Order: sequence, then structure tokens, then C-alpha cells
Amino acid sequence: MKKAVVLLSGGLDSSTTLAIARSEGYACHCLTVDYGQRHRAELAAAARVAGTLGAASHKVLTIDLAAVGGSALTDRRVVVPEAPTQGIPVTYVPARNTILLSLALAWAEVLGAQDIYFGANAVDYSGYPDCRPEYMRAFENLANLATRAAVEGHRLALHTPIIHLSKAEIVRRGMALGVDYRLTVSCYQSTEDGLACGRCDACRLRRAGFEAASVADPTRYAAQTRNQPRMNADERR
Repeated sequence: MKKAVVLLSGGLDSSTTLAIARSEGYACHCLTVDYGQRHRAELAAAARVAGTLGAASHKVLTIDLAAVGGSALTDRRVVVPEAPTQGIPVTYVPARNTILLSLALAWAEVLGAQDIYFGANAVDYSGYPDCRPEYMRAFENLANLATRAAVEGHRLALHTPIIHLSKAEIVRRGMALGVDYRLTVSCYQSTEDGLACGRCDACRLRRAGFEAASVADPTRYAAQTRNQPRMNADERR
């Protein structure tokens, strides 16, 4: 089987991307990055998902982006927004996707893999600049300029299969491929055991996706947020 490195955070998008890569015939080597994120529960979720979706291997690398700061996801002094905001939100982590993709690129070279799968989404997302299709094209070009493998004729392809899908479409695709979304964690401020707040941007988008897909939301919410109100049209964007 062809090898692929799949960036796996343990959330809805990356888990669906893993299922897609597997369905396309790849032996999937999953890479999870512990970058100092406040939502630590996603690391355990990634391990669960990798196991249930038949990953060929699962590696966790640690890098301290909390030392850099600049994001509500790495600096607990910065409050995670619980209502829609204008512009790029404070949950944006400076250079995160560039760093994650670079680590995936390095491992792909070592494995002899010519494919990287990344669950970036540019439809129902928070407006992060490093989730845009033009950025993905630029990184793929960089990868094929910067690696020995590409120089020696083994070009790398960066796959972003859900980048143009809505959250509802992602949910439907994952359900068809057997993703158990009960195992995933998307919340930016989940508890240690993975209970979601139900209020942050990631929770709102995730809940709207299940609702629009007419699929029961399997997310485990903290006790005080179990009875979440239905999202209005503005929140669904």
C-alpha cells in the first residue's frame, strides 16, 4: 500500500480526513502534535481515532508553542471567545499549520511517503489564514522545492479533501466512512476528560454541522451546557 502521513488532531475534520485517506487506499501514518494546546483532551482523542480507523502507526511530537504565545489556545491568560467575533479570532495560533505541515513533511521523507493529508477547511471555519486553498498550494510548492525526495524526482502531494466542504458535508462523508464522532474532541476549552463547553467557535460550528446534516449530535457536553439552544441562521453563517 502507498504510505501517507495524516495530520490528526482528534477533532471532527482531521478524523474525517483520516477516514478519507484510508478509503483511498493509503497506509495511514498519523501525526499528532502536542504544541501546548489548552484543549489537551484532543491528544487522547487522536489516539482513540487512530486506533479505531486502522492507522498503520501513530506518532505524537511535542513542540512548545505556548512559549511563543499569541493565541487563546496556548495562553490561558487569553479568554476563548464564546460568541461570534469579527476578523481573525484570538484562537488563531501563529504559524501553527506551517509548523505542523513541516513536521509532517519531515516524517513523510523519512517514511518514503509522497502524500500528506491535512483536514483544513475553508468553508465552515474560523477564518484562519493558514486554512485557505492558496496557502495549501503554496506549501505544496515549498515542499517540492525544499526536500531531497522531490529533488530526486519523488514529488510530494498535499491532499486537503474537505477544504471546500461544509461542516454538514464533512459529517455526512465521515458517517458514510464509519467515523465514530463520539471519540472526537473539537472544543477549544474541553475538560480533561473531553467534555465540550458548547459555547466556543469550534463547538458552535460542530453543533451546526450535525444539525444541518440531520445527524444526532454525539458530542459529550459538560453538565451545564448539555441543553444547548439551536443555532440561529447567523450562527450557521
